[in-house]
Amino acid sequence: MSPADARRSNVASACDSATNGFDAADVKWLANSPIAFPEPLDSVDNDDELPMNEYQSKHYSQRIEDVLDACLPAEDVEPTRLHEAMRYSALAGGKRIRPRLVYATAEVLGVEVDRVDAAAAAVELIHAYSLIHDDLPAMDDDALRRGKPTSHIEFDEATAILAGDALQALAFDVVVTHEGLGDRPAQRVAVLSTLAHAAGSQGMVGGQILDMGGEGRRLSVAELEQIHNLKTGALLRACVMMAAASADRLSDEQRHALDVFATRIGLAFQVHDDVLDIESTTEKLGKTQGADIAHDKATYPALLGLAEAKALADRLYHEAIDALAIFGNAAAPLLTIAAEIVKRDH
Repeated sequence: MSPADARRSNVASACDSATNGFDAADVKWLANSPIAFPEPLDSVDNDDELPMNEYQSKHYSQRIEDVLDACLPAEDVEPTRLHEAMRYSALAGGKRIRPRLVYATAEVLGVEVDRVDAAAAAVELIHAYSLIHDDLPAMDDDALRRGKPTSHIEFDEATAILAGDALQALAFDVVVTHEGLGDRPAQRVAVLSTLAHAAGSQGMVGGQILDMGGEGRRLSVAELEQIHNLKTGALLRACVMMAAASADRLSDEQRHALDVFATRIGLAFQVHDDVLDIESTTEKLGKTQGADIAHDKATYPALLGLAEAKALADRLYHEAIDALAIFGNAAAPLLTIAAEIVKRDH
């Protein structure tokens, strides 16, 4: 039995014991996955000469690019057009906030970085798939993403849809097969469950359909908060909580603190996005500026006014960082990303 097959078997066993009657046969299909993973990347040490934000940009961002490149099928593997489209969107750059949140949380908790490579890659693959589908004519109908033509423009609609589907499936296979978590099937199941819930109808996808249903309507602040907590916040929260699930020892108080941080910073991210849709430019954003207004979407500036929306983002940011006090100075990696989320210009 290969190491990857052994990990699939362990996950099936853990699913059987960790859920009520989950049938291990339901994951037998995983045994046929053709994806091979390289040896785990070596951990990097903090460079004391670099400010934390530059350290994260240098090390976390490069690490996720390498992990994603290893996870994705090569362009010359059949079906080549599908794999080209998958790589086009998943390796298109961007802020990589989500995987960086995974790595930063692991650093705060003292979790070895190779143990969260799978979670970091998986959440970015889910994010990439969601952007492909978001940009389709049936949804936001956008032609620009990360400064490049969107997938359905570069390829075609059918290829874009299938590339998104394949990236979503790949995300879960990465968590099941990647060797970083080693012989920890219960932790793999926890990571899988966290990601699946955040990406599904009670998370990101649910938020997307509520967002589409809200176009042209006057929503309440509570309704808008629900949309954003699901559409954007659920996946950002999952980044933190997947890393937490990978820790061997974590107190209830620490887990709660991370949950509060993730929930607050996730909503702050979207509030600030709403502000940037008004104040930034297409060139800086890498996507069409003013798209929310063009689609008559409910936004925090539209409901509260621009100044109050900015104040809300700042309030959520401070609630997020206050929750990290339990970790003392060790919280620095997450504090850095939190500041970037509410101060970024794109």
